[in-house]
Amino acid sequence: MTRRPHPAALVAVVAVGVLAASGYGALAPLRDLAAATAEPPAAAALSDAPTSTPVAQATDAGPAPYARNDTLYDITALPLIDVRSVNPAVPVDDDPMGPVTSSLARPLGAGAPVFADPTGQPVGHLPRDHHYGGTTVPVVDAQADWVKVLLPGRQGVPPEGNGGQTVGWLRVADVELTTTPQYVEVHLAANTIDIVSAAGRERVSEQFAWGKPSTPTPTGRTFVMWTTVVPEFRYTQGHPMVYLGVQSPVMAGFDGGDVAVTAFHYYRAREGDTSFGCIYLDGPAVDRLAQLPAGTPVLIQP
Repeated sequence: MTRRPHPAALVAVVAVGVLAASGYGALAPLRDLAAATAEPPAAAALSDAPTSTPVAQATDAGPAPYARNDTLYDITALPLIDVRSVNPAVPVDDDPMGPVTSSLARPLGAGAPVFADPTGQPVGHLPRDHHYGGTTVPVVDAQADWVKVLLPGRQGVPPEGNGGQTVGWLRVADVELTTTPQYVEVHLAANTIDIVSAAGRERVSEQFAWGKPSTPTPTGRTFVMWTTVVPEFRYTQGHPMVYLGVQSPVMAGFDGGDVAVTAFHYYRAREGDTSFGCIYLDGPAVDRLAQLPAGTPVLIQP
């Protein structure tokens, strides 16, 4: 169900790749985090969830609320969901251009069980803290006892598996909920990147490079997973890498690495479809995007 965009909710961002010469950005100590690239979907809309509460109740046109689940789970017995995880039980987003609310979720305690379906058993756990981020995630659907969120990690490894943006359900009782006042909207064809909030649109860039046809920039909804400066990536000239939660639909990894994460980053060539999926920006643009907190929604449109 698509709802009209809410200025305080979703962010659309185009990811930038891993590793210097090839235009990909690797996670610092992780070697070769490649930028995700997938044929761009359309824009995702934010829901009109009231900003006075972090969670929107089930909508009038939505399905009946899922039953509450108070079962105690040992999260140490559940697979970790993080940037490196490959978990066939975790769903790929079936509505990449769909809405999100203005809520962000972060696990309480050591972490929270993640459900592919609120009527089933948990398929993994999302930690509260992780070196590579991905633990503050945007809510794309909300009920009284459950929130559906975007997740780091992959369901499968390309080219055989689906490496697209993953989703899962968390119990409201297991998470800390906050609101976000802004989101990022990227338009590949128009070559524009905006930070959108209740105050309006802030144009961040009108000139950037994106993925080649063979390694396209992924489109759809994702989020800011982790932001860091990687001095050894000299091509960034000291500017931050802004990693997103989505990975490449066509690359298993990059330069010997086992991940293919997309990111925004600085690169000297910033025109046309020339990257491995990353978005190449100038210094001021990437520095501005680096100010956005973890979990900020990003919407990448074709």
